[in-house]
Amino acid sequence: MSLNSSTNINLYGYNHFFLELINLYNKKKLPNKIIFSGNKGIGKATFAYHLINYIFSLNEDGKYNIDNNKINKNNYSYNLVSKNHHPNFFLISNEEDKTNIEISKIKEMINYTNKSSFNDKYKVIMINNVEYLNKNSVNALLKVIEEPNDKIYFFLIHASNNKILDTLRSRCIKYNLSIKNEEKSSIINKLLDNEFYNNLNNDFKNFYNSPGDIFFLNSFFKDNDINEQISIDEFLKLIINKSLFKKNLYIKNNLSSFVELYFNKKISFFKSKDLIYHLYNYYLKKISDCNKYNLDIESVLIEFDGNILNG
Repeated sequence: MSLNSSTNINLYGYNHFFLELINLYNKKKLPNKIIFSGNKGIGKATFAYHLINYIFSLNEDGKYNIDNNKINKNNYSYNLVSKNHHPNFFLISNEEDKTNIEISKIKEMINYTNKSSFNDKYKVIMINNVEYLNKNSVNALLKVIEEPNDKIYFFLIHASNNKILDTLRSRCIKYNLSIKNEEKSSIINKLLDNEFYNNLNNDFKNFYNSPGDIFFLNSFFKDNDINEQISIDEFLKLIINKSLFKKNLYIKNNLSSFVELYFNKKISFFKSKDLIYHLYNYYLKKISDCNKYNLDIESVLIEFDGNILNG
């Protein structure tokens, strides 16, 4: 099963909240500037895509199935939006290998908002990973969202562990999305349809607390023939020894989280809490600097392997 937000026809959870926004839309009271905020991997973008499909498909064949929170995969608007070809839909997101959303994308979007919509219908501007907007990009965005043209919605997707500028947050209605613990296992089972989560080493369950996290971890384990019982210690050794950090974008984007997970597990084994906090901050900063300034991370991981994993 794919977890691509734009092609995920099922929305798991959020039933009451989704109906609330639909009712607001039908009453013409849906806020036109919304931030959907929450932990990574809980389906924020999927939620937004389903709301977009409801809006676009109302008068089309195969309109949105409210009873089951499901998109009709044969729907005209769904197929256009999923390919980013819908004339009334504009998507902004950071490139996979970049740490910010360039201002040129915001300027392109502003030009788009000044054009007439197709069939005089609502336009939707969706900004995924809005936390990747830098200050210049935010300032350019503010100019258009403060006084948006008629019939334009802005849906901003925000990973809550990363800050966004107050100037942007204060101009939007912010909805915090979350998944209850009792819902998590059910959603994971629907996404994976296997025993991966049940067999997964508890080292990872302590951190991977969202269905999206588990889904992508499962994919990585499958692609690299890794047993789900592997410990975080063995896992870090494996990605260092096999140099997976060089060629795998998933590892590059999540390396800090894995190192953090390792220290959280080991904290009770260190005699000096000051020492472990020093090492924790030292290596996380090293990794952050490598990502921020596009530096070679290999030397940092060799040091980590020698001093920590084999120390």
